[in-house]
Amino acid sequence: MVNVCRSIVLFYAISCLYLPLTSQGQPGINEFYNASREMHRWYFSLSDLVLVIGAISGILGGLRIYTNWQSGRQHHIDAQVMGWFFSCLFLTLISVYLRALYGIS
Repeated sequence: MVNVCRSIVLFYAISCLYLPLTSQGQPGINEFYNASREMHRWYFSLSDLVLVIGAISGILGGLRIYTNWQSGRQHHIDAQVMGWFFSCLFLTLISVYLRALYGIS
């Protein structure tokens, strides 16, 4: 029993010693720089597209809230207004976050 335990411990010790020799560094830095370059190329076009989509959805949401308010269904108006407000805030903040993340000025 002792010999079996020693052989198992020896096997794991040798495995742990040889593990760093067989592992390879993960490729990631070059891919991050490639993604950063692509973001520099596409950022302003995509930013304008996202803002246009946000404006259209904001107008449609405003019309939906206005229709519900005028028809007398005021049960969830506050929640709907807050939802649309925070979605617009999210679009603005995600733009700032991506600009800072990829270093776009």
